[in-house]
Amino acid sequence: MGTDAHAFIRDLARGLEPRTDEFTAVMLQRLRRELPELWQYEDIAALLPGAVSEHVSAVLDILENRIDMADVTTPPAGIEFARRLAEHGVHISKLLRIYRLVHASMLRLLLEETAPLTTAPESITKATIAFSMMGFEYVDRTAKGAVAAYQRERDRWLQRRLIMINEAGTLIGTTLDTTRTAQELADVGTHGFADLVTVDLLDSAFQEDGMEPEAAPLVVRRVAQRSVLDGCPDSAVDTGQTHVYPEESAPARALATGQPLRYRVTASGLPTWLGAPADHGGALRTLGIRSVLLVPLWARGVPLGLAQFLRYQAADPFDDEDLFLAQEIASRAAVYIDNARRYTQERSTALTLQRSLLQHQMPEQAAVETACRYLPCGSRAGVGGDWYDVIPLSGARVALVVGDVVGRGLRASATMGRLRTAVRAFADIDLMPDDLLTHLNDVVIRLQREEEGNADEFSATCLYAVYDPVSRLCSLASAGHVPPAVVTPLTSRSRVGSTSRAVDFPEVPIGPPLGLGGLPFETAQFELPQGSLLALYTDGLIESRTRDVDTALAVMSDVLAQAPASLEDTCDAILHALLPTRPADDVALLVARTQALDADHVAALGLPSDPSVVSDARKFVSAQLAAWELEGMAFTTELMVSELVTNAIRYGKAPVQLRMILQSTLTCEVSDASSTAPHLRRAQVFDEGGRGLQLVAALAHSWGTRHNREGKVIWAEQLLPADGDPMGL
Repeated sequence: MGTDAHAFIRDLARGLEPRTDEFTAVMLQRLRRELPELWQYEDIAALLPGAVSEHVSAVLDILENRIDMADVTTPPAGIEFARRLAEHGVHISKLLRIYRLVHASMLRLLLEETAPLTTAPESITKATIAFSMMGFEYVDRTAKGAVAAYQRERDRWLQRRLIMINEAGTLIGTTLDTTRTAQELADVGTHGFADLVTVDLLDSAFQEDGMEPEAAPLVVRRVAQRSVLDGCPDSAVDTGQTHVYPEESAPARALATGQPLRYRVTASGLPTWLGAPADHGGALRTLGIRSVLLVPLWARGVPLGLAQFLRYQAADPFDDEDLFLAQEIASRAAVYIDNARRYTQERSTALTLQRSLLQHQMPEQAAVETACRYLPCGSRAGVGGDWYDVIPLSGARVALVVGDVVGRGLRASATMGRLRTAVRAFADIDLMPDDLLTHLNDVVIRLQREEEGNADEFSATCLYAVYDPVSRLCSLASAGHVPPAVVTPLTSRSRVGSTSRAVDFPEVPIGPPLGLGGLPFETAQFELPQGSLLALYTDGLIESRTRDVDTALAVMSDVLAQAPASLEDTCDAILHALLPTRPADDVALLVARTQALDADHVAALGLPSDPSVVSDARKFVSAQLAAWELEGMAFTTELMVSELVTNAIRYGKAPVQLRMILQSTLTCEVSDASSTAPHLRRAQVFDEGGRGLQLVAALAHSWGTRHNREGKVIWAEQLLPADGDPMGL
């Protein structure tokens, strides 16, 4: 060896080249001792020998050939090694530490090999300085390239992660359907992340009693799954099938604790909770499942189920960063699933309440023939407060009601029930439509005051119509509600061959919605020929984002003009024409065909205000009952009429009228011009009066008083004999 330092270093490097593998082994041994966590990644462990060997060869080549450091670049194996570290989420500090360890090991080996070759201190000093300067500059240049490769890969990984998170935010939770949301989680999970995703929900999460699901027993239902391979069995459990996680298994532990797990599948075989039954297990074993993420689905502190992310042999196993990403996506999905579950439970409860409060069987009465429909909305807003009602009234009349409580959910349904009960109570005392809505408005305002501070202010709309088959008059009032459609029947004056009937939307004075106060309500009246149709509905039937109200009314008019004889078919035709898909708002529809009571079923007698005419009233009653072949009811009826007429003459005002109505019952009415209502009181032993209304109440099936613009009417109703109605009613 010459005394020149450069020649000394060149000869040393040339002599060490055959020992490259030996130096590489020494450095790998130190790396395994200092950084054992690198060997958990199979691909990184496989790349390390080649990357270290390239570094050793590169250093010896620089020393031997005096290569300019400006021309030195990071070896390809070092670039790939840095990229793999970034892929697995290994911190960049580990990469820099590897470079420091390799540099320190290489410098020590070079110095150890220098000492036996020369005793000249000057040569050793110069070689040491040259090794150090070259080593630091080499590490600086090659580490810079490796860090750049690491950062590029890390940026790509973060970008993929952000894309996946954005996809999760966009694609998961598009509906309030539990199964659909779970399937969206499975779909997003297989977008470049996992090869197979399954979603199991606790079977108790599907209960509709409002109780929270429990984690034990761990009976789960497979609600969604997705595989990236066509024709591959998705999993050991079919979608929709229930199964049980074995006790102490990894899925049971993850679900019970709420902590995610990263499970490595060894070559010895699939775990029992993943591979059964045999046919699916064999297929999955052939695919080579090597890595599984078990991510519990928890929301608001409540366990809902478990999502499993699986990778096959061809893919890299999951790492900690993958587990964190899966947990973040699954936690979002769990909230959406819980929202959908809660919405489904509340919607089911509200819909059950709504349907239980609505009228299912129409009451028996002769004034109208009716058919009705109620459709809950198909949107995520929830069930609303729409309702309809048919209420028999005194004097053969009938009330038709349609209303809509503003709002959604249980509160709207409960409020609807309260208002419907109030309407029936006010109808029972025979209030005029405008008076009834005035009292109903007071009820809503009182409810608002009671709930002040606990809930948002609410309001409602209502249309209340009364039809009298004797006079054929329809009296109605509206509180912010859309007017009805009126269809008149074909007449002899209709165009020959025409089957189209006239459809009208009468101009009804519309008062303010209930609960808002303001203007008073007004009653409108119009006469309806026998066989006319009345269509009462809520605004959900005609309001749409894709169609204006006038167009919807025109469509309804066309349907009603050609309405079939069956009212049920008419309802279906209206809904089919206006709502081809699920409605965006609740819809209540009530269609009624009017009947009329002719002179054979109604008899009236005007009476002067003279007590002597009471006997005339009895004779009139007796004769009319004989004409109706109801002589057996004469005694009771004459007695009640005597008391009613006497009461009207004594305490009322002229004119006084007696009217008898025969339908499914026999009704006797006495009207006068006084607005003073009679008072039922208990007569004392020596009182000369006060027993008339007590007698009427005892003899009649039902009785009451109603007020109108002309005064009042006192009525008494009796059931017909059990042998049937001789008039054929």
